[in-house]
Formats: sequence, C-alpha cells, structure tokens
Amino acid sequence: MKRLRRLVIFLLVCACLAFAGYAYLINHQVAERFKERLWDVPAKVYARPMTLYPGMQLSAKSIGRELALLGYRRVETQVQLTVPGTYTRYHGRFVLNCRPFDFGAQRRPLRRIELTISGGRITRLKTGGRNVDMEQLDPVLIGQFYPSSMEDRILLATEDIPALLKKTIVAVEDKNFYSHYGVDFKSIFRAMVINIRQGRFTQGASTLTQQLAKNFFLSPEKTFKRKISEAFVAAAIERQFTKEEILEAYINEVYLGQDGPRAIHGFGLGAQFYFGKSLGLLSPGETALLVGMLKGPSFYNPRVHPDRALARRNTVLGLMADQGLLSSAQLTKSLGRPLGVIPVPRQWRFPFYLDLVKRRLLDAYREKDLKTMGLRIFTPLDPLVQLAAEKGVADFMAGRHSKLQAGVVVAAGATNEIQALVGGKQPKYKGFNRALDAKRPIGSLVKPVVYLSALERPEKYTLVTRIKDGPVSLKSGGRLWKPMNYDKKFHGELPLYQALVHSYNTATVRLGMDIGLEAVFETMAQLGFKPAAPLVPAMLLGSFEMTPVQVAQVYHTLASGGFYTPSRVINAVYTPDGETLQRYPLHIEQHLDPGAVFLVDKTLQAVVRQGTGKSLSRWLSPKLGIAGKTGTTNDLRDTWFAGFSGNRLGVVWVGRDDNKSTGLTGASGAMQVFGRIMAQIPNTPLVLTPPENIEWAVIDPEIGRRTNHNAPGALAVPFLRGSAPVLSDAVPDSAAEVDPPPPTNSGPDKQPVQKKKPRYLIDWLKDVFK
Repeated sequence: MKRLRRLVIFLLVCACLAFAGYAYLINHQVAERFKERLWDVPAKVYARPMTLYPGMQLSAKSIGRELALLGYRRVETQVQLTVPGTYTRYHGRFVLNCRPFDFGAQRRPLRRIELTISGGRITRLKTGGRNVDMEQLDPVLIGQFYPSSMEDRILLATEDIPALLKKTIVAVEDKNFYSHYGVDFKSIFRAMVINIRQGRFTQGASTLTQQLAKNFFLSPEKTFKRKISEAFVAAAIERQFTKEEILEAYINEVYLGQDGPRAIHGFGLGAQFYFGKSLGLLSPGETALLVGMLKGPSFYNPRVHPDRALARRNTVLGLMADQGLLSSAQLTKSLGRPLGVIPVPRQWRFPFYLDLVKRRLLDAYREKDLKTMGLRIFTPLDPLVQLAAEKGVADFMAGRHSKLQAGVVVAAGATNEIQALVGGKQPKYKGFNRALDAKRPIGSLVKPVVYLSALERPEKYTLVTRIKDGPVSLKSGGRLWKPMNYDKKFHGELPLYQALVHSYNTATVRLGMDIGLEAVFETMAQLGFKPAAPLVPAMLLGSFEMTPVQVAQVYHTLASGGFYTPSRVINAVYTPDGETLQRYPLHIEQHLDPGAVFLVDKTLQAVVRQGTGKSLSRWLSPKLGIAGKTGTTNDLRDTWFAGFSGNRLGVVWVGRDDNKSTGLTGASGAMQVFGRIMAQIPNTPLVLTPPENIEWAVIDPEIGRRTNHNAPGALAVPFLRGSAPVLSDAVPDSAAEVDPPPPTNSGPDKQPVQKKKPRYLIDWLKDVFK
C-alpha cells in the first residue's frame, strides 16, 4: 500500500513538475513573441498629393478622376457631406469633405474645401469658408508591399479605439472578459455539455484572450489538445499584459474578410474597407455590423449576403441596448438604417511603377523590411499622368498587331521626377517591365549626341557649317560597313542642322567619325549613359541598347540645358509613427555647356516642326514648341520617340518582344503614342532662353555667312559666342549684328528680321530661328 501511495505521489509530483515546466515554457514563448513586432504590416506607397491653388490649370474632369482614384464618393447635397471622403459637384463648383492625412512632416486635419473651376483653371479656392492660396488633398494609395501572409491592417493604439467598440466586443464576444484570467471555466463547462450531447465540437466558449492566443500561436482546428494549449497560452498572456493591452491586440488582429488575395485584419482597416471611414467615425449600426461579422466574416459578408448581415447587425444592436450601450431612441434609429456598406474600394495598382519604386528602395532597405515594417513611402507619381500614359498606349494598340508592346516614361521637366511609367500594353499585369528592362537599340535617338559633340567644338562646327551627306564605307569588326539613309538617297553638302532635322544617317556617321567615337560617347556619358566597350562606328546610328528609363535620363539632361539631375522615384520614407527614415533631395550638376545644348534643343524643335517629327501636329499644337527626336532601327524592329515640352519629358518605345518587324517607324509608331499621351495632360510651351554665351547673327543660308538684314532669305541664327561666320565683303559690320530674340508665350523664339521678297528660304529654319 505504501508503495502504491509513493508511486501516486511520485506521479503527481512529476505531473506538477511537467505542468509547471510547460507553463514556464509557454510563458517564455509568449513573452518573447510579444517583445517583437506583433504584426507584419505592409509598406504603403503613395502618389504625389494634388496641390490646388488659384490659377492652376485643372479641368473638372481631371479633379473628378483624382477624387475617384482617392475613393471619394459623390453625394447630392452639402447636407450629406457628413463623412470625410465625400464631395458634391454643381457644374464647375466642387465642395469636398476632406479626410485627415498624416504626411509625416505635416498633418492635414479634417476640413471642407470649396473650389470653382472655369475655363480649365481654378478660379476660387476656399477652406472653411475662407479664401486660401493653396490646399493639398490626401495622396492616392498606389500600392503596397505585402508580407507572404498577404495580411493587411491599420494598426490602432488604445487611445484611437472608440469606447463603444470596446464595450460592444466585450458584450457580444466575452461578457466576463474583465473578471476571468484568460479562461472562462463556466463557459467551457457549458460548451462541453452541449458538445457531448451533440457528439462533436460545435461550441468553443473561447474568451477574447483565447481567441488571441489561437490567432498568434496555434492552429485553428477544434481539438482537445489545441484547447489545452490555448488555455495555457491565454493564461500566460493574462499574466503579462493588462486587459486594455489584450483588447487592443485583439481589435488589431481579428480577421474581417477578404479582398481578393488580400486578407482584411483589424477593425481599423475593416472600417475603411466596408464603410470608407476611419474607425472613430463609425455609427452604432456600423460598429454593430463589424462586431457581428466576428462570428463568421464570410457567412455575414454584407456585400455577398446582405440579408444575413442585416439580421446579425440587428441582433448585435439588441445586445448593445440590453447592456445599456444604446438608448431606446438610438436603437430604433439604428435598426431603421440600411447597412451603408460602400462598394469594394478600388485598389488602384500601378504595378510597373511600383516595380520601379521597389527596385530603388532595395538599394537602402531589405525586402523583408518593405513587407513588414509598415513604412509609408511617398513618390512623385502623378495618377492623372499615369492614366493618360496607359490610355495613350491602349488607344494606339487598339486594332494593331497583337504582339506589339510598349514602354513609356514621363518625367517632370524641372526635377526629373518620374510621373508615370508603363511597362507594357496591359498596365495592370505584373510581368516583364519594358520601361526598365527592355534593352533595345535606340536608332536615331543617339544623333543629337553626335551633333552636340560637334557643336561643343565651335571653332570647327556651327549650325550652318556645311557637312557632306554621301556614301560611307568603313571597316568594322573585320567587315565593310556601308550605312544608307532611310530614303536610300544621298543629299550632298548641306548645313549641319539640316542633317539632324532630317535624320540623315551618312552625314551623321561622317560627322561622328570626324569628331571621334570616344569624344561622342564621352558626351553621352555626361548626358547620363555610357555604352559598353568596344566602341564601333555603327553606334553612331544607335546600334547599342538602352531601356526607356535610360533614354529618359539622357534626354532630360538635354531638356534641362546640360544640367544633369538623376531621375527621382521616391520623395521620402516614413515609419508608421511619422519618423523620417530617408529623404531624397534634388541633386543637380552642370555636365555640359548650356550654349551647345541650346543649339541642339533649337534644332530638335525644328525636327518636330518640319523634320521627321512634323506629324506630331496631329496631336499637339505647334505653339507648344515641342522638341523631340524619332528613332527607328533596322527592319523597323524598334520605334522610338523622345520629346519634351516646357514642363514634361516623355520617352516611348514600341516594338515586339520577339524582335520581329513592327512595320512602323519612329514617326508612325512611338511618336503617335507620345502625341496621344501629351494631348491629355497639361503642358506649357517650350520657350528656350539663350544662355549668356549665345549670340545671334543674320546669315545668308546659300553661302553660310553673315549678311544684311534685308538680303533675300536672310535668317537670324544662334551661335556660341565668337563662332559666327565671318562677314561677306560687301556687308558692313553693323548691318549683320542682331540682338537675341525676346522669348514669347506663343512657342519658339522669334526674331523680327525685315526682308525683301526672298529668292531662297528654308521654311523650317525660318519657323525656328528667325
């Protein structure tokens, strides 16, 4: 008997030790788990916030698009403007109930904005009934970097959680929450009786703490073993945390539905997803619906099963009234209201642009950090420009060969901020990003680099220096290379600018070889791209490969007068608490002589007016003074266009992934996409201001020398100071001098030169240089 007693005692001691050891282990695991970040929160990537000001060029259609992208809902009257994220419109007058937004560096509060649009511009802007000089909307969320679980949530602190929500959750899910220690034994016993009677697990009787334990540590299946583990974990949580901390964690953790692959977790995101509001703005009925969904988010999904959801909401409202959380009047009012659920918010995804953002971020952050730390990333993407770029591609592709593809980059002229990026004709497809990765021969896009290299040598080359367009035969790679012009003709001697305007191949090769390949491609390196060695003559016609983003960098340096600014994709990165992690300031370096770049830019304006880009006038007014260059590669495999207005730069590539012929040239392919895009967005005229080292002279185009103002066909031409041609013998010095032309708002610079009836006149040069 003694032996049995000792054995029993020994076994009891062992059981107690095992129990204590297991409890200690669980307690340690819980402590370690809660020391770390509890949730993996995806990084959120935002577009630029729209800045409004009187005089801003903005159409009613454009502001409507912006509000749609933001998820703002239109209501009929101002009386209905009770919820942030709503607006009214009467013709050109908009009244917005704006959401608050934390930009990190500043916070925008709840406010009402009124703006009036007339003639395509903002004519009046008010905030809170007072005239203001500027306002800023909240930015469009363009995408997120999700963790592998695809969970999404908006984290809330205790002070951000409404008391009504806390009390309702306790009333519905765990009435004894504030009195138990993680496990409610009375509820467990009652559930066990029901389960025994029914022969299966139908009642769980889990407390809020147990539900939290299950979500964080355990599997969801209903087994006896899991329930035992759940009790231990719940007890450990209760020992280490206060009831308020447990409730806060529960409110942030719970699952409330699905948005495609994205899982909606927590009441903060649930309020946004179902009602388009922050949690603090929910009505009692909306609060009741979300709490009611805890019983089964799919079964009570208000968008799929509105009748079930309505019944469940009303049940919860009744419980709230029973607990004294609602008055009888509030209950009656809430029961009479509809669910009020908004349509599924459109997740505006720009995957190609998001791909670019991610690549830039990975230079400074680990991919894991982007998916777990809840970073907020602000970019210069302009959603309206992005949509215009996507539409420009789609409209061009409609009815054309199914295998045609495109890559587009649009950047701000002043800052080189990339405002839009399209990596293929299917803009929502997360696939091969042609704007970043399609390395294709650039063809004639390289020619401005050749001519810039020449014009940087004013002692030898000016715009009117006569060069030869004739047969070329060069040894390259052990073979004889004989380039030809696109029209299969040679054009003899002609002014340098005319060879660029008409994109003559043989004249360009002769010029480039005279300057030297090393010199030409050193110039290109200063513009922002250095081709890999070895250098061969065919590179003068663009035989080397670049991506659209790389081309945009080179042409931006041209558009900015020789000042190099690295492309910008990120403006700032903040932690969820608003702490600045990183800013990306504007960086500018002078790489090239502004005077030589000015001469090239003036010639690129002539390319669009009267050269290979003249059909752009179908889409854009000549008054804009667009400068640009077409590019076409062998057998019409690639078509390019790079161009810029006074405020934007655009680069377009159109081709096929299989490298077969498109049947298109730069003018009939990529340039048509460029025109479609730019026609949809505000552009300012390109007015090129001559740098200090530019002088003007009146030139006789027949002989390339200075002449009298009144000479037939006389033209005012810009030169780097000191490089203008010598005077003809019969022309006095004073007669050939001319002041620089004043800039105008109507397009390219104009110089009023009095002439008799001309015997000879190059029209396109007249339009650009006179």
